[in-house]
Amino acid sequence: MATKKITIDKAPTNSGRFTDLDEDKLRGGYYTSSSVAEWLCAWAIRSPNDRVLEPSCGNGSFLEAATKRFTQLGASNATVASQLTGIEIIEAEADKARARLRVMLNQHAANMVNTNDFFSWWQATDQPAFDVVIGNPPFIRYQTFPEPNRSLAMTLMVEQGLSPNRLTNIWVPFVVAAVASLRPGGRLALVLPAELLQVTYASQLRSFLTDRFERIDIVACNELFFEKAEQEVVLLLADGALAAASDDNLCRVTMTEAHTVGEITNRTPAIVLADAQPKTIRHDNEKWLKYFLSEREITFMRALRDSSVTSNLSAHASVNVGVVTGKNEFFVLTSTQVEELGLEGFTSPLVSRSAQLKGARVGKTDWNAMSVAGDRVHLLHLKPGNTKLTDALAKYIRFGEGKDVHKGYKCSIRDPWYAVPSVWTPDGFLFRQIYDFPRVVLNQAEATSTDTIHRLTCKGENPERVIANTYTWLTAASAEIEGRSYGGGVLELEPTEAERLLMPATLNGAMPLIECDRLMRAGRLDEVLEENARIVLRGHMGLSAQDCLILRDIWVKMRDRRNARKRSRSSKSTNGVSA
Repeated sequence: MATKKITIDKAPTNSGRFTDLDEDKLRGGYYTSSSVAEWLCAWAIRSPNDRVLEPSCGNGSFLEAATKRFTQLGASNATVASQLTGIEIIEAEADKARARLRVMLNQHAANMVNTNDFFSWWQATDQPAFDVVIGNPPFIRYQTFPEPNRSLAMTLMVEQGLSPNRLTNIWVPFVVAAVASLRPGGRLALVLPAELLQVTYASQLRSFLTDRFERIDIVACNELFFEKAEQEVVLLLADGALAAASDDNLCRVTMTEAHTVGEITNRTPAIVLADAQPKTIRHDNEKWLKYFLSEREITFMRALRDSSVTSNLSAHASVNVGVVTGKNEFFVLTSTQVEELGLEGFTSPLVSRSAQLKGARVGKTDWNAMSVAGDRVHLLHLKPGNTKLTDALAKYIRFGEGKDVHKGYKCSIRDPWYAVPSVWTPDGFLFRQIYDFPRVVLNQAEATSTDTIHRLTCKGENPERVIANTYTWLTAASAEIEGRSYGGGVLELEPTEAERLLMPATLNGAMPLIECDRLMRAGRLDEVLEENARIVLRGHMGLSAQDCLILRDIWVKMRDRRNARKRSRSSKSTNGVSA
């Protein structure tokens, strides 16, 4: 049965409510199964006397699951109605929730659902007041969350000791308010985006949670909980709420992962969590992605990061985003377009897609071949001292204005709008999106890149040597920990995350990049990594053969984990389920 919606992205109306943008895939609206809601309620609700809050109840699936749980515990309809509270901002959804509860509780359901903004309701209600908070908060970007609701949410975070910013997704203050609603000893059971484990804007929340609970269990699944969405989610089970945050609290955090959703919901919470292994928490910005590893592997990676034989990539190079054109369709051209439009002399060599980078190097011969093949590898670029418009260029600019290119945000803040900034040639390219290995490619084509590929600039060291030393299991393993995966099997690295990739502290020899390039183009990455394990990891860094195997296994485990979700989606798609 389709039940409670998870709302990833909706647009605000002037009234402060939300309207659907389009079909499920476009607006980010997807449904949590009743089995997941019932599983969470079975864990969270322990007594018929528990007071339970659902802060974003939608059409009432979690309230329905909670009602079933109370009934199992022997509560009467009147007791359930007095113990259960739902908040929902959208009136039509709130009416659906009331209708669902009336079927189960008859006249007792009348006042269980409040049509209100959760943060307004929270501020006007005495807190903490609940033993349990359950549900699935909305996933809405900061910019699309309407006022005054947004300011209330951000103020609440500040009052609880956190510092929100414009990257903060609205599920974060929902969690903060949910925690602040709990009485001492209370439980929190939420469906949350996997960003909880990995993004920078959630780092304060991770520390907040470990300061406020005695135990936290994260339950993840290789099969996506929402089969039509690429949004990966996890189940957060937090137990033993404290009366106040405590830096001295020794929170026990565990990570449990199943291959399928059924492996979770077909077993009791107690059985699913029985074999969960506790992880040692660091109260810093360390990502919780690391907790998918064993305690031994976590300890090993921490020791390597603290070791004198390793350094961050930032010790050897800086990483910056590629060129932001504002409209690639206008600024990124093929050689045929350049010729037909008369734009010779007004373009610069460009790499526009990571698929254009086949090996560990890209040279002028490679770039010329891409140009001849019709790839979009020419960037419209008015070089300094070459700003006089020819008739052909002026005509193309007028064409762009006819298409409203100049009205796009990035173009509108430039003067002139068609002068693309920050066009410079890097020493290398670093993949922003990673399918297998965190590729770094030497730039011998004198090209720049669009913002789909990062630009790497070395700090006085030989670029070829720097890049050759990234082709190791050390860098690969750290990429899986430092990056982020959004559910489609792709690992993404932002520049600051890329600069945290582990490298040898001292760059000695590695497999010659020309040989690495040849093997990479032949699809023989494993041979490169095996040889650099011998030369770099064991020979220069002094790691043991066993250390090398641990690094390899960490990389493979984390890589295969995210790729398993991609394969799961592909399998469903071929069986008639829309991807």
